[in-house]
Amino acid sequence: MRKNKNIIWSANFAYAIGLFVADGSLSKDGRHLDFTSKDLEQVENFLYCIGSDNLISTKSRNTIGEGKNYFHTQFSDVTFYQFLNGIGIQNNKSLTINKVNVPNKYFADFLRGLLDGDGCISLSHHIESKILQVKTRFTSGSNEFLRWLKEKVTSVAGVDRGCITKSTRCEQLSYGKKDSLILINFMYYSSDGVCLRRKFDIAQRVLDLQN
Repeated sequence: MRKNKNIIWSANFAYAIGLFVADGSLSKDGRHLDFTSKDLEQVENFLYCIGSDNLISTKSRNTIGEGKNYFHTQFSDVTFYQFLNGIGIQNNKSLTINKVNVPNKYFADFLRGLLDGDGCISLSHHIESKILQVKTRFTSGSNEFLRWLKEKVTSVAGVDRGCITKSTRCEQLSYGKKDSLILINFMYYSSDGVCLRRKFDIAQRVLDLQN
């Protein structure tokens, strides 16, 4: 269970909310929360940022022809559950979420959590010019949420572009190289910020391009 039932916004807590929007779920009973990821570090970071010492277990998700193991934690916390409802996170959130009421002060941390859960930074070289291409993407099943996210990124991070595209199962909010540099600096404003190491390593490669 969480060590402190009082809910106070902080950089770490906002990061955990971003993670939960991506990889968490709320049960229908109004009290249980679940967080599952293929990265053990991700689950450890989530529990650390909400001040919980809850156990982490593994579970299998079957796909065609193979089974994949995921790391998983589940706990009961009515106060936290109701808090999440109050800021816009409901049961079946992947389809129902439209915005998250996170303070602007901690939006960079929230966005970094969202990136670590349902986003990516991709690097490639242009097939002809060989110039390095950088894209930052955020994925969601809710178009309304991505439209809100795009507006929030514009108002808080100062990035006024971005493109929402639809694929078979989800939609993506994508940013090109120039905007990605701004966003990566925005999200990784502190070397002490909690993050998923493998994605930070990619972000660091992008930041090194500026030097």
